[in-house]
Amino acid sequence: MSDSSTLNFQDSPSSNAAIDPRWVVVYGGGGHAKAVIELIEAEGKYSVAGILDDSLPQGSTLLGKPVLGGGEALLHLKERGIGQVVNAVGGITDIHPRLAIYDRILAAGLTVPDVVHPRAWVEKSAQLHGGAQILCNTYVGSDNRIGFGCLMNVGVILSHDCVLGDFVNLSPGAILAGNVQVGPRTRIGMGVTINLGIHVGSDVRIGNSAVIKKDVPDGKIVHAGEIWPRPRIYSMSA
Repeated sequence: MSDSSTLNFQDSPSSNAAIDPRWVVVYGGGGHAKAVIELIEAEGKYSVAGILDDSLPQGSTLLGKPVLGGGEALLHLKERGIGQVVNAVGGITDIHPRLAIYDRILAAGLTVPDVVHPRAWVEKSAQLHGGAQILCNTYVGSDNRIGFGCLMNVGVILSHDCVLGDFVNLSPGAILAGNVQVGPRTRIGMGVTINLGIHVGSDVRIGNSAVIKKDVPDGKIVHAGEIWPRPRIYSMSA
């Protein structure tokens, strides 16, 4: 494989190309994809061969990286010696497109590496279970267990002994105290704070700046700025 910063997809593919672990492809061409590309470049562990996106025209570029095609190109990446794809569809509003892309990546026999910004800090006792995206200035504390495909955006804080299920999305500035458990596919907004020992269920949505003081059941929507549970309002009779 070439040592250049991009691959030439105009060349004829080889059906028996050796997988080069230095190369990744980024799936997604929006704002989060830009953050992911620059994260990967800052980390320096991988080189971005190009972008897959189902709406951008093939041959266009994103931050200087060529758009190689849509999702159908996943089936041909191994022919080019590429075995790894980073899912850069954010999914904070609607998680289903992000999940569908993971399904397509795995069905194509490709892997999803962890990518960690060099200005993030992950304690050595923390466990990442594949596909994590950890952006700049995020802290992942001692004995945390991070499920597959979790996204920890800029400035997230996870204190000790937290457990994140698969596909959890933490927006910029979210803060989880110690021993917090978060179920799969839950999305937590910007500036949310979650108190010590709280259990947040699966498929929960927590809006920006909410404060979580007690457990949150599966499927619950906690609105932006809300205190959960809502404080009782007492009235004094005349």
